Amino acid sequence: MGSVSNQCSGGCVKSLEEPGDPTGEEPGDPTGDEEDTPLSIGVGVCKWFNVRMGFGFLAMTSSDGAGLDPPMDVFVHQSKLHMEGFRSLKEGEPVEFTFKKSAKGLESLRVTGPGGTTCIGSERRPKGKSQQKRRSKGDRCYNCGGLDHHAKECKLPPQPKKCHFCQSISHMVAHCPSKAPLSPSPHGTQISPQKEEDLHDGTALDHPKKGE
Repeated sequence: MGSVSNQCSGGCVKSLEEPGDPTGEEPGDPTGDEEDTPLSIGVGVCKWFNVRMGFGFLAMTSSDGAGLDPPMDVFVHQSKLHMEGFRSLKEGEPVEFTFKKSAKGLESLRVTGPGGTTCIGSERRPKGKSQQKRRSKGDRCYNCGGLDHHAKECKLPPQPKKCHFCQSISHMVAHCPSKAPLSPSPHGTQISPQKEEDLHDGTALDHPKKGE
């Protein structure tokens, strides 16, 4: 019986000590040490950046003060850039950044210019779908003939009317000699203007008759 009381006593003491544990944790209980791990600091340049998709890669030349040769690629998203307005990076732009290692590789967490300054960014801007679709059709400015804009966007004063096919001001496209329309033959095939002229002269039909 004495042994039982001793066990009870030991158990009671143990139960009283548990709430007084200063750590409040069981030995060996993981507490997420990864969150306390200090972030790595990298230095490098922008390798490339897609302004339309909003992401790219940095070429890291130094990690925590240690030089890297060859440089290492670090993923960068526009949301991590320290700058105002439209966020992007210019190819070759020097940057400083914090980064972490993930299952996909190295990812930047905050990207700034040298010394914590704001990023410079790219001068490029993504084009709208309607604008890209319009340019892909090969449309040109009817005022100056340029391919990069329409007549309503032309910065030049109104130009003299000219042929849209050969750009000559001596005639319109309907009378352009360089774009002579082909006349259909009676059989539905296309014939050249020279052959059409021969038909009118009767030379093309001057064939020997049978029996002659």
